[in-house]
Amino acid sequence: MNQNFSKQLILIAFVALLTACSSKPKEFTGYLFAYFEGSGDAQKQEQLRFAVSEDAINWFALNNNEPIIPSAKISKSGGIRDPHILRGENDDNFYIVATDMFTIKNGWDSNPGIVMLQSNNLTDWTSSYIDLSETYPEKFGNVKWVWAPQVIFDNEEGKYLIYFTIRYYDSEDLDFYSAYANSDFTSFESEPELMFHSKYGAIDGDIIYKDGTYHMFYKGHTRNDNWEIIKNGIQQATSKSLKGPWVEDFKYLDVYADDSTVVEGSSVFKLNNSNEYILMYDLYASQQYEFQRSTDLYHFSEKSEKFTKNFQPRHGSVIGITSEEATRLNNKWGGVPKSLLIE
Repeated sequence: MNQNFSKQLILIAFVALLTACSSKPKEFTGYLFAYFEGSGDAQKQEQLRFAVSEDAINWFALNNNEPIIPSAKISKSGGIRDPHILRGENDDNFYIVATDMFTIKNGWDSNPGIVMLQSNNLTDWTSSYIDLSETYPEKFGNVKWVWAPQVIFDNEEGKYLIYFTIRYYDSEDLDFYSAYANSDFTSFESEPELMFHSKYGAIDGDIIYKDGTYHMFYKGHTRNDNWEIIKNGIQQATSKSLKGPWVEDFKYLDVYADDSTVVEGSSVFKLNNSNEYILMYDLYASQQYEFQRSTDLYHFSEKSEKFTKNFQPRHGSVIGITSEEATRLNNKWGGVPKSLLIE
């Protein structure tokens, strides 16, 4: 055999081996919960925190439940709420978006923007924020709320889509708007556009893709003829594309919809090595966090279950993590169970 040809075969085999190794799916052994706190010092509650779990039920706060990044360093208002974390698609990055809002200082009357963060290791984050009223004054100069942003990768466009609820000062409508993030995840490519108009208004949207369908879960409402809210809870809308159209299902999914217990901040994630999904939500009036289970995202367990935790989370989100990532988080902040660490 020709020597040069042999070298070519060896090179091809080596490249194939590298490709196979690089494409090997990550082995998730635990979970990371991004949240803001609902108890303790009011001045420190609206800041980003992390917790870790091995089974997605028993949770342990990192950094002694202290903020991992001071909100003053990453937000315009001085506070953040509703952090949503996403593992990057076709890249090694992680992304967080959050409501730029500091209610302890500024109240609930206005928050005109969102916070965007990016990391390649979960421990070191770069950040930016967008004030919609300043960046797009013609369309959003009268915006009152820019609430609960989330981010999802749009496979059709090959870009990250950020979506959130908008309310204007002169309207009671609560509509979802969206915009694609720019290439360095520091702002939007263009002015946000209407994504979905729920009949009675909705907040806290969370989208997950399964079997060709996008499922958007949110806090929905039922209103009477005087537009007064007479019922609320977790509902969903579905679509074959992130561009819509979205079809509302007015059925309430949470077990509390028929009583006086109020829930919001729903988030859905898939359990590691399982076909089961967790729909979790924030019982904000009682500082509890509970969840229901599903395998098809249409039907959920009839009883809720409670997390165990050494913190009081508000409206957060969860991703799966590897043992290497858990060890890195522990080296930075501490608090990760030993069973998740690489010895």
